[in-house]
Amino acid sequence: MSLYAELHRHLGGSVVPRVLWRYFERNRPDLSGQFADYLAFEEFYTRPRNTLAEYLELHTLVESVQTHEALPYFIYRLIRGAYIFENLAYLELRYTPYLRTPEHLSQTQRIEAMAEIVEVVGRASVQPAYPIVTKQILCMHSKLPDEVNRAIVELAGQYPEYVCAVDVAGGDAKYGDRIDEFTQLYQRARDLGLKTTGHVYETAEGCHPQLLPYLMRIGHGIQIPLQHPELLRDVAARGQCLEVCPTTYLKTGTLQDIHQLKVVFDRCFEAGVDIAICTDNAGLHNVRLPFEYESLLTHDVIGFSELQVCQEAAFRHAFAWPHRQPPAVLLTDVLQMPSPVHSTDSEVLALS
Repeated sequence: MSLYAELHRHLGGSVVPRVLWRYFERNRPDLSGQFADYLAFEEFYTRPRNTLAEYLELHTLVESVQTHEALPYFIYRLIRGAYIFENLAYLELRYTPYLRTPEHLSQTQRIEAMAEIVEVVGRASVQPAYPIVTKQILCMHSKLPDEVNRAIVELAGQYPEYVCAVDVAGGDAKYGDRIDEFTQLYQRARDLGLKTTGHVYETAEGCHPQLLPYLMRIGHGIQIPLQHPELLRDVAARGQCLEVCPTTYLKTGTLQDIHQLKVVFDRCFEAGVDIAICTDNAGLHNVRLPFEYESLLTHDVIGFSELQVCQEAAFRHAFAWPHRQPPAVLLTDVLQMPSPVHSTDSEVLALS
């Protein structure tokens, strides 16, 4: 059996549509009542968006229900599904803890409440029946003030048993004149001994070279090989890895065709830059990590040898993988990868 490491999955976009719908029906009829039935909700939830900004608005829908009371419900089903349907051995789950705190509280109270969110996610991620090595990445956010983002970095440093890294999210085109602020926060994270990744070079508007020296991995980063290949030498020299999430770029309108990713992979391989294949928002896409590999393979974006290179790179660049080597990956395992997995009725029974 082939095992996988998932380095880029958002908690807000990780819930498959049927599990989210079932939660709405049981606990939030005000939300389920906005749709005629499940199929109408699934079409709304998973359809492609015109821009990354429009796509990210869906996160707010899920964040509003991922309270500290509900998080164990969602995380248990996420871990179980990832183990059973995706063969994950390792998972880094990223989110902004501030956005899971009650909105009626003051900013100071919400900052104080973030620690409870980290603890709830950490405890819920430990499922002996589904032994996936799981760590959290705490995300700063472009729409949050500096005080909150600083508190997120400090919080990450206080929970080494649960948190392995920090990130910045919210759409790379929105960082604007806050780049100096984020570089200082990343430097603080490094001083605390934290690993770093960041959403940059996903879109043509989100290219921020000032952030690159502070990152150990690059969230997405596809515009580097596409538009700024001159940067690849430095990326390789720093040992940075791109977290490439193929389906995302089709859902956000960043790319029009999956074949456009062939340039990304070819130029990175030529320059010696590692790529980890990821899902980003498996629930919003209604896909699983093995499908992302299979899709790239069947569309001739990569071959079998490159597939295995990326699979091994994901374990090698995992921030908290406890072993020196990734699990053995055999070509016979790759050939047996499942077809695209969607949330069928049989899967709903397993996940409910």
